Amino acid sequence: MSEKNREGKRSARERLAEERERQKGRDKQRRALVVGAAVVGVLGLAAVVGLLAANSGDDKSDTSGPVSVPAGAVGKDQLALPAGKENAKATLTIWEDFRCPACKQFEDTYRSTIHELTDKGQLKVEYHLATLIDRNLGGSGSLRAANAAACAQDAGTFPPYHDVLYKNQPAETDDAFGKNAKLIELAGQVDGLDTDSFKKCVEDGKHDSWADKSNQAFQDAKLRGTPTVRLDGKDIFGDQQNPLTPQKLKQMVEAANRG
Repeated sequence: MSEKNREGKRSARERLAEERERQKGRDKQRRALVVGAAVVGVLGLAAVVGLLAANSGDDKSDTSGPVSVPAGAVGKDQLALPAGKENAKATLTIWEDFRCPACKQFEDTYRSTIHELTDKGQLKVEYHLATLIDRNLGGSGSLRAANAAACAQDAGTFPPYHDVLYKNQPAETDDAFGKNAKLIELAGQVDGLDTDSFKKCVEDGKHDSWADKSNQAFQDAKLRGTPTVRLDGKDIFGDQQNPLTPQKLKQMVEAANRG
């Protein structure tokens, strides 16, 4: 083989090798583009999923609006709903959640005693509403019931409606109070409450922001839970060593009135 032919074959091999290197480079670049596109797609999907998750909550209530204070609300920032005569010498302060089973147990045990003492003018009660169960178990029943109770306060029928809600409290995991229709239906058990103005107040969520502010005040106070019960500022409920009874409550209130 002549020197010229050997040089020609060598050049052909070199050109083939160079082409193979160029093809490897193109293949590498193509793989990089495919992988990059896949990563972008995954990130985009994650962003969409995250957005959907962020907007998938069941509670559509808007508590960011201006605070509409219920008529006659009392206390700091007007966050308490009163019962009893304003000039009563003893004050019972109760923090509660309408979905809370322990709150229902307290109400069922002490309801008649509290009514007796308020009717005598010896005791006034200030109810602070919390929405803990909504946060812990989901749903909106605590908030919806708190708003409805505030609407009943506007109508001058908070104490009897308050009692109706507890007497008809659903199971803790049943968010029946999350339906405005249920709360309006229960208003039929209170004389004079089943009105168009009450229905509109409930359906509009008129006092949602107020209820949210009340719950925030409960959180800020770092109370142990619901119910929290204080007589003239002293915690009287939940002490296992000295449990409260209706008779003890009556005695303490009567002592406060003598003093």
